[in-house]
Amino acid sequence: MSAGASDVTIVGSGASAVHFVQTALDRGLRVTMVDVGRPRPAPVRPDDSFAKLKAKLDDPWRYFLGSRFESVLFPGKKGEYYGFPPHKEYIFEGVDDYAVEAQGFEPLASFARGGLAEAWTGGSFPFNDDELEDFPFRYDELGPFYDEIARRIGIVGADDDLARFMPVHRHLDAPLDLDRHAALLLERYAKVRERMNADGAFFGRSRAAVLREDRDGRKGCDYLGRCLWTCPRESLYTPAMTLERLLGRPGFTYLDRRFVTHFRFESGKVRALAVVDLATRRSEELDVERLVLAAGTLPTSKIVLDSLWRAKGERVRLVGLMDNRQTLVPFANLKLLGARWDPDTYQYHQLAFGLAGARPKEYVHGLVTTLKTALIHPIALSAPLDLATATWFSKNVHGALGIVNVNLHDTRREESWLELATGDGERTKLVARYEPAPSEPADRKRALARIKRALWQLGCFVPPGMAHVRPMGASVHYSGTLPMSTKRAPLTVDRDCRSHDFSNLWIADGATFPFLPAKNLTFTLMANAARIATKLG
Repeated sequence: MSAGASDVTIVGSGASAVHFVQTALDRGLRVTMVDVGRPRPAPVRPDDSFAKLKAKLDDPWRYFLGSRFESVLFPGKKGEYYGFPPHKEYIFEGVDDYAVEAQGFEPLASFARGGLAEAWTGGSFPFNDDELEDFPFRYDELGPFYDEIARRIGIVGADDDLARFMPVHRHLDAPLDLDRHAALLLERYAKVRERMNADGAFFGRSRAAVLREDRDGRKGCDYLGRCLWTCPRESLYTPAMTLERLLGRPGFTYLDRRFVTHFRFESGKVRALAVVDLATRRSEELDVERLVLAAGTLPTSKIVLDSLWRAKGERVRLVGLMDNRQTLVPFANLKLLGARWDPDTYQYHQLAFGLAGARPKEYVHGLVTTLKTALIHPIALSAPLDLATATWFSKNVHGALGIVNVNLHDTRREESWLELATGDGERTKLVARYEPAPSEPADRKRALARIKRALWQLGCFVPPGMAHVRPMGASVHYSGTLPMSTKRAPLTVDRDCRSHDFSNLWIADGATFPFLPAKNLTFTLMANAARIATKLG
């Protein structure tokens, strides 16, 4: 069957996909999107604050803890400091046709409308020329697309000390109001700035995809304190919002409840896309003129691997899998011990650290979240305290608590890869192996020492033994398996992310990144996808 007589067929509905589509439609191209597309639940009592929601819901335990109490953590439980509320489970719900076996890596995938960025915290940080050193283009080419994405989605931030690491693009709106704890940290930084800067540590306002004022049907942040539970006002941007607006545009066709298994090709050109209709379990083919894969690094890579295996019986290995190592560092602000906290505030990161690296592109990125309505019990539970003391701790230290998410850069290496495992039937499994760089333990130890030193200068204390090294895969910043290359080579793409193997195939997600800076990559994914859409003939 035909994909609606489209000029372009795209797989996926995440951050990259929706902004590729918007740009392509603006250029007059006809686009068909193929997606599983699980919808987001409707917001519950969207005008209520966090506190009012707890008071007014008939069954608040179900909303906050889950019908099976799956969000309750019991003594002895080990794991992440961050979690997701029960009603976000749809984002990570799997598909029977997609299976992954991993070693040294705990991968996540999403088949929701909007993809994994439906669960993001909005961090929007442009790469600079140093971080683009391994890319076949520089900031002057990508910059206009950062500007355009910022115009579309709304990004708040400031031109401050962190601008040395983060270019100041157009359409950067004034930041949101700070909560008391964050304001105190920034005031303290002004007093110790020279001392911290001499150590290569810089501090300032984070940048986030959130609206301060109403725009395009979305409402400005009203400080309801419900960010973690999905912003009911759509102030915090997610890709599903763009998809919703695309659905009414001429030239756009959305085929949901379809799982893409592979594409069929002949003579170096993609001819058709093979999909499974999840409602009927029927297999079908969509004829394509141009194919864009934007399903996320792991699903996109699996589609390519499956396509080669089904056509040629080849099991190839995609090397260079990357992800950001993250370490969560809880801290307490000594001036706020025993202080009350205000739930009616923005809940995600409002501040950030930037640590200069040995080389500019090896910058260390730290997002600072002061804890308000975000759940603190994983931290309290991890403290080496008895029950009575831990209960006192939760009540009296809550307003002083914060957490720094420390991110390191990553590079492509032969030891980290993806390949297929095949069985007797047609169903395959993606095998992922990740091995950290030999220098990573020392790099991490050095970065944590610098963060702790900087926090101490800001009047904060890091409890011994509380830093939590997240497993690889937890950041969901996967990239590097089908990299951009100026040299024509198998399983690579050119500077416009057009495949060197198939003349009408483009890759528009993180699989093409040849280097992974420490910064959150979603803003760059969106900007690069928009750039790619302008390159199609």
